[in-house]
Amino acid sequence: MEAVKKNPLSMQIDPALFEPATEDEKQQQEVMSESVTFFRDGMRKLMKNPLAVGSIIVLILIIITIIFAPLVVPYSYSGIAKVNGRRDRTNKNLSAFQYSQVEQEYIDQGGKVFPHIMGTDSLGRDYFIRVVYGARVSLTVGLFASILVLIIGVIYGSIAGYAGGRTDLIMMRIVDIIYSLPDMLIIILLSVVIKSSLGEDASQNFVLKTFGANMVSIFIVFGLLYWVGMARLVRGQILTIKNNEYILAARAIGAKPAHIIRKHIIPNCISVIIITTALQIPSAIFTESFLSFVGMGVEAPMPSLGSLANTARQGLQSYPDKLIYPAVLIVLIVLAFNLLGDGLRDAFDPKLRR
Repeated sequence: MEAVKKNPLSMQIDPALFEPATEDEKQQQEVMSESVTFFRDGMRKLMKNPLAVGSIIVLILIIITIIFAPLVVPYSYSGIAKVNGRRDRTNKNLSAFQYSQVEQEYIDQGGKVFPHIMGTDSLGRDYFIRVVYGARVSLTVGLFASILVLIIGVIYGSIAGYAGGRTDLIMMRIVDIIYSLPDMLIIILLSVVIKSSLGEDASQNFVLKTFGANMVSIFIVFGLLYWVGMARLVRGQILTIKNNEYILAARAIGAKPAHIIRKHIIPNCISVIIITTALQIPSAIFTESFLSFVGMGVEAPMPSLGSLANTARQGLQSYPDKLIYPAVLIVLIVLAFNLLGDGLRDAFDPKLRR
């Protein structure tokens, strides 16, 4: 390659002062990885966590089962299994995949009977479908509680953190008061008040008829008490974020506080919001199962994993498998959500990134 000579009258830098770049220097200028968003980068790190991936698979299998099992299994959670349209009085406390005397006689005659995958309970009801509906109730409570925590906690914490000053002081003192309230006592009091105040009208109310006064009380307590942890975390994040230069620039161009919170502050603390919401689900599921176990949860005949475990406790020595099924499912759901929450924290928390 012919060397380039500088024109004596040119004001440019002499090309002879430059040297060709080496191969190593050329490689340093290449982009080693594609540009990705924060969410995509976090999901990529999450998929590399085997425990989190295993938890996702377990939760997907459980969700698919509780959605499609009632469409396949011809039994209901409250109805007693019948054989050829007749009530069977010999199908009580059957073991897994065991047929009663009447069912076996009907099968010998050429009939078909859907097997009892987990046996039956003391009243002859299919136990598998009751466990499925119990898991539905537990997951519904967990998701409902997490949504309440997400909405109320983010809004409350955002206002307190962004406003600051006396507003923040008053709002945080309210949070301290709510922290001191015993949730179990409030659930019991609300349940008694709802039943006594509505009386006969409670059976005509669709919500109370479907869930019962105890479950409505649990939902109310979740909405009143369980968001304070989320509010404190969001408020702490916003106190740090609102002092950044881009927030000052947004204020300088006349952006309203609601716009700044929605467009600039919340996206920058999304990792804390995702992690706290994911960890709230197992906490709510465990709370509902415990309350149902002590008789303050779902009312009969609607099953819950906690109420099924409490009923099975009475016949533990004779039929221990009736306690194992709901207990193992509670452990699987809570453990899967906890491991998934830990995986989300490792993937999305910037402080834990290397």
